[in-house]
Amino acid sequence: MNTTTVKKAVLAYSGGLDTSIIIPWLKENYGCEVIAMAADVGQGADDFEGLEEKALATGASKLYIIDVKDELVNDFIWPTLKAGARYEGYLLGTSFARPPIAKALVEVARKEGADAIAHGCTGKGNDQVRFELAAKALAPELKVIAPWREWDIKSREDAIDYAEARAIPLKLTRETNYSRDRNLWHLSHEGLDIENPAHEPNYEALLKLGVTPEAAPDEPTYLRLSFEKGIPVALDGEKMAGVALIEKLNALGGANGIGVIDLVENRLVGMKSRGIYETPGGTILYTAHDALETLCLDKESAHFKQLIAQRYADIVYNGQWYSPLRVALDAFVESTQETVCGDVNLKLYKGNVTTAGMTSPYSLYDLDLASFGESDYNHADATGFINLLALPIKITAKQRAWE
Repeated sequence: MNTTTVKKAVLAYSGGLDTSIIIPWLKENYGCEVIAMAADVGQGADDFEGLEEKALATGASKLYIIDVKDELVNDFIWPTLKAGARYEGYLLGTSFARPPIAKALVEVARKEGADAIAHGCTGKGNDQVRFELAAKALAPELKVIAPWREWDIKSREDAIDYAEARAIPLKLTRETNYSRDRNLWHLSHEGLDIENPAHEPNYEALLKLGVTPEAAPDEPTYLRLSFEKGIPVALDGEKMAGVALIEKLNALGGANGIGVIDLVENRLVGMKSRGIYETPGGTILYTAHDALETLCLDKESAHFKQLIAQRYADIVYNGQWYSPLRVALDAFVESTQETVCGDVNLKLYKGNVTTAGMTSPYSLYDLDLASFGESDYNHADATGFINLLALPIKITAKQRAWE
């Protein structure tokens, strides 16, 4: 029996393996009331079917289902997209979904007068850090319970044994026990055969959001995305809110085999891990946003923004969303996005996204200057430019001639 006094805990609940067994474990080891909270981050309606019945049957006193999809898109996805943040090629789908879930968890805890929150993240993973840093920023007075860092369960097989011993129904078997995380932006797959980097994944059996490039249509799909200040606002001329736009792009991208990556990444805790990520809509949006920035940003701002993008990605990946540095970087990013407005045409074909033309009222591309045809550009100006640029090289060469 745990000796820490906890009267009421709010658990971030999904109904999956880990959180299903945490409810009875908390009651058995802390003797506290357990309230379950499920955040709707766009994982799909099927995930919530029968969820309340299951939560109550396993010992929760009630279940909250909180819709945070709009908040996820407007307050987390769009800022990350505008920053151009990527972590080792990963588009941060799980990373930026954790802070809004933690925020909802804290809000329910305060509403219920709870003295603790709990989560099902393992001690090996990144998500424990993301949840807990957000919680400490938003409600440092709340105790955080992380059962994977306390209990005797050592593996997912042990967790299944624990569930079966208490007649807790599961939507998986030992043979299909992949660890998956799904939200509006992406779907990740880890575990089982994927853990060995030497194995090629069975994509036909694995993928849920789309098809393999080989199975994609033989004809390309064309679309047009419109941006205002770095934010996508319309598809093929039709104004769309963020959630609906991402859902539509997921469907289009998935059908064309877009956005699947096999990644061995460096986890925050130090180890490497392998995952398969499906991010069809996000891949399309990043491609379009990157392309539009090439038209609208000056050279120095664009190059410095690339440095910012890497640091921003590290902040999001490491769970430091609620940090002064992220807020400060947002101020820089926002200033660069004032002119990132316009239309980008894209071609989707068998796993590839390519640009097919773009326009912007703020385009810095001067056709007269760039053209190989006759223009007002004075070619003779290049002579003095080259001489000055070469001056330190010439001085160094003369010095070395004496060596």
